[in-house]
Order: sequence, then structure tokens, then C-alpha cells
Amino acid sequence: MGRVRTSIVKRTARRLMELFPSEVTSNFEENKKLVSRYVYLRSKKLRNQIAGYLTHLVRVREKRLQTPQGEVSESGAFEET
Repeated sequence: MGRVRTSIVKRTARRLMELFPSEVTSNFEENKKLVSRYVYLRSKKLRNQIAGYLTHLVRVREKRLQTPQGEVSESGAFEET
């Protein structure tokens, strides 16, 4: 099982994706700099959590764009997006 992310992490990451879609990448280090630039945070841990969730969202989006609609995925489950 994975870690549970707090709503502030998810909300902030989604907002950054909306506002700066061209600047968000699948590279964690670049996303960390992006979060530092646009969000005032005192906590390094929270910054890293937001950057990690941004990275996750970008990778999921890229994977979703690569998989054609209505095809069977590698795991054998039918996916419909």
C-alpha cells in the first residue's frame, strides 16, 4: 500500500498543474524548484511532498495519453478513460 497524501498536498499540486502546466515536468528536482518558486512554505518536507505528487500526476497523465481508450492494460484489466 502507498502513503496517504493530505488534502493540502493534493490541492496545492492540482492548483499548480492548472496555473503552470507548461512548467510542471516528470522530473522531481525541477518540480521541487517550481514549488519553491511559487508557493511559500516553511517546511522542506511539505515542499517535497507537493513536488512528488506533481511528478506522480504528470507521469499518470503521460501514461494515460499513451494508452489508447478501451484497450487492455499490461495488468490485464480493462481500462476505459
